[in-house]
Amino acid sequence: MQLYIFARFRATPGNETAVEAALHAVVPPTRAEAGCLSINTFRSTRDPQLFYLHSRWVNEGAFDLHATLPHTVRFIETVQPLIDHELDVTRARLIE
Repeated sequence: MQLYIFARFRATPGNETAVEAALHAVVPPTRAEAGCLSINTFRSTRDPQLFYLHSRWVNEGAFDLHATLPHTVRFIETVQPLIDHELDVTRARLIE
């Protein structure tokens, strides 16, 4: 069963460019993963400090593997000190 991921990142003032760069860096290697069906990043039109990441995975196991890969670990280590909250990631399933 497919898994959908929604992640929110609110940059601390002055770190918006660094958060956006970290998101740009993690997308290509993530898209190349066999279990990744799609991944996109977004920036709020009303709050320039607010970013989102949405990805879709073949199953929860594929996402669990993704979480252990070097590019993902590097992304989390990079972005955590740049945001003003604990990491905010939601795992969801499509309601049909």
